[in-house]
Amino acid sequence: MQFAARPISFNSRDRAKGRPKKGCADRIGRQGKICSSTCTIGATSLPQKATASHEHHLKGPHGLQSDQTGMVDQAFNPQSSAKVALPYHHPFAVAPMIDWTDRHCRFFHRQLSARALLYTEMVVADAILHGDRDRLLAHNAAEHPVALQLGGSNPLKLAAAAQIAEAFGYDEINLNVGCPSDRVQSGTFGACLMKVPEVVADCVAAMKSAVSVPVTVKCRIGVDDQDPGPALDAVADGVFAAGADALWVHARKAWLLGLSPKENREVPPLDYDRVYALKARLPDRFIGINGGIQSLEEAANHLEMVDGVMLGRAAYGTPAVLAGVDATFFGAPPAPTDYRALFETMADYATRHIAASGRLSHVARHMVGLFHGYPGARRYRQILSTDANRPGAGAEILWRALDAVDLSPASAAA
Repeated sequence: MQFAARPISFNSRDRAKGRPKKGCADRIGRQGKICSSTCTIGATSLPQKATASHEHHLKGPHGLQSDQTGMVDQAFNPQSSAKVALPYHHPFAVAPMIDWTDRHCRFFHRQLSARALLYTEMVVADAILHGDRDRLLAHNAAEHPVALQLGGSNPLKLAAAAQIAEAFGYDEINLNVGCPSDRVQSGTFGACLMKVPEVVADCVAAMKSAVSVPVTVKCRIGVDDQDPGPALDAVADGVFAAGADALWVHARKAWLLGLSPKENREVPPLDYDRVYALKARLPDRFIGINGGIQSLEEAANHLEMVDGVMLGRAAYGTPAVLAGVDATFFGAPPAPTDYRALFETMADYATRHIAASGRLSHVARHMVGLFHGYPGARRYRQILSTDANRPGAGAEILWRALDAVDLSPASAAA
């Protein structure tokens, strides 16, 4: 099979003018993960599928045994009996979040839930093809199941990047069709691809022919003045016809002009009914929902209408919510969180990261919101936000922060 990159063009009104706002993709740029150049190359052969290899994994303290492929899972799902059984089964996921869901964050989140699907930050295909792959793609074996989110609009480059990611051991490849940053728009990918569903379909088809792991898409319900009805249908129909295993939908429009990336996460109104309608129209396809979901109770309610729920800021800002995921969505027996055992694991992880020339703050920053609502949480946050950033800070800072929190049963119940 051969693919040629489709030319992508927008009129001047579709591009933000002036200096790009500082947003998610700008942070990636400083980390060397983004290439804003537009790619148009001629037809050439796609890479052949390769057997995934885990040789590049960084071995961690826990090799959790979980469903790493996303294939049929017989675990408990309260709503499963009313739905078509689907080969892709991930009722709960933590959303990809730029500058947040790095490998240290994912390792931490995995200690709270053994079954949630975890996503990387978006990594641009060009960065994988031409950059430091070990730095961009290395991850701990404990993170599985873990998906890599790719950014790009060139089918051939995305296929090659997906194949490399599969060799690094990722369990899924996801295409970003939702990021609204100015800089992403300048590279003609992210949310602006909602305007060219045929390009999205080409990208999915190319990646599917290059890898054996699931290929999925995360998109918005539309952009700018698009009608969310036909706009979302066009993307969904195209990607599923191309072989996509799942579509995750952020139930908001993205405004490419006039709103910052942060505002695009909050200002456009949520339209869950539009995502529900898509699922009703495509009962034999996996449709997941994202956007504004604050609790596991809300997530469970959404699962009455769709196949999967993705939490973003709520999971990051109050990560303790993840401790209830396995019992709520996967039938695990409810159990209280052993915070001392958790901190033993994280202190050991942080010590090894520091020994490898890392800093405690790389790990500790993701743990700041853990004890939201507990007595002593403010002091806990202060210690992690200040002392963990000091030169030479060691894992003992984590223990000092934990000691500031009142973990008595009475305080936990409150």
